[in-house]
Formats: sequence, structure tokens, C-alpha cells
Amino acid sequence: MSNYPILEYDGMPGAILEPDHENLGIALPPRVAFPFVGNLVADYARTHNLPVLAVYKNVTKDYPIYRISDEVCLCEAPFGAPAAAALMDWMIAYGVQQIVSAGSCGALIDLPENSLIVPRRALRDEGTSYHYMPPSRWSFLDYALQDRIKSVFLEKDVAFTECDTWTTDAIFRETVDKVRRCRAEGCGVVDMECAALSAVAEFRNVQFGHFLYVADTLADADAYDARNWGAESLMPALELCIEIAKREDA
Repeated sequence: MSNYPILEYDGMPGAILEPDHENLGIALPPRVAFPFVGNLVADYARTHNLPVLAVYKNVTKDYPIYRISDEVCLCEAPFGAPAAAALMDWMIAYGVQQIVSAGSCGALIDLPENSLIVPRRALRDEGTSYHYMPPSRWSFLDYALQDRIKSVFLEKDVAFTECDTWTTDAIFRETVDKVRRCRAEGCGVVDMECAALSAVAEFRNVQFGHFLYVADTLADADAYDARNWGAESLMPALELCIEIAKREDA
């Protein structure tokens, strides 16, 4: 027993409540685009007449899973590591094997708003990943999917930056000292989901790829700037996420 419950990892593969406990009898496509772009997913689905394959229900909101093709589906990713990880785990239980996600991040270094980031690894400063992986400092993304993301960006002449990301649960506890420490370790941005989602993927033996669009900036501790929260990135990120998910298996 540890003094800190979060460090008491239990690697038992089964749990009392499994993600497929409802026995819905559905089979989702093997690949999913899982972007953090809010209602734009539903708007995109309506515009493109995408049928609903299934619905993930929880106490706050329903999340439809839309069919793009026999191989690819689309689902809005919920804000925050616990919610996003639970939905991702549920989709895996019903057949998803490859997840491509696009999320927002804050800049810890001088990065323009709406610039794109391809993370190399994620600093585990959230809680969810510790229930899917033993304690460690970093969580790693699928190299093949990250290469696919970079390949699509290069093909489309989309500029991007590679760096590490700091994943935290507490958006209002990104203190000056924490920012400095994470920046010293190589983190150029901060997000709220990457470490957890990559841990879920590793535990379930599936592929997870992720890119980020820069929203606010914490690079200057004396002059925090929310900017426009990366609003101009939402639709391009959604479209890129779908395009990457459509590509052949890595």
C-alpha cells in the first residue's frame, strides 16, 4: 500500500464495470476520428448526412457515433481526461482499433495561436492514466500514427511543430513554477487529455494518434493571453482529423 492511492496501480485486465457492460450488440468501424471541437461534429454530420451507428450515453450528454464509411466513424471528444478516456474505452470495447484525435492546447513557449502541434510524448500530470498504466513520468503516443499525421500535414503543406505536451486535469492550477518546470523538461504546450488517452490505448492494445491546435498562451507568466481560444482552428482540425483517420492503416 502506498501513501498515495493514485500510485496503487492494479493491472488486472478485468473490472467490475466493463465498458461493454450494456451488451449493445454493435460493431463499430475499426477507425475513429475523435476531435475536441464541440458541436462542430454534429454540424458536420448533419451537413454530410452521416448516419448514427450508436450513442454513448452518460448523465450529462449523449455522444452519437457517426458512420463515415465501413472503416471509419466520427465522434465528438468530451473535454477533460476522465470523460474522454471513458468514451474512448467504450468505443474500443465495441470494435474501434485506431483512434485519431485533434485537441486544443495552451502554449508554454512562443507559439502563434492556431498553430499545429504534433506531440512526441505527454507528461502525466493527470489522474486517469494511472489507472491504465503503472506510475511513470511520460506516456507515449503511437509512433506510426504520429508519422501518418506528419505525413498528411507535409502532403497538404500544413506547418506544424513537434514537442512534448504537459497533460493536467486542473486548468486553473497551471502555476508559474509548474509551467517553468514543464517547460524545462521539453514541454512546449499544455493540454488536458493526451496522456490519459495514450495510456488507455496502450492498456487496450490499440493505436492512438493525436495532434493539437494552439489556443491560449502561458508563455509570459505576467501577461496571460486567452487570445481567441484557437477558434479559427476548429473546422480545419476537424477536417484534418477525419482525413488522417481515413488513411490506410499505419
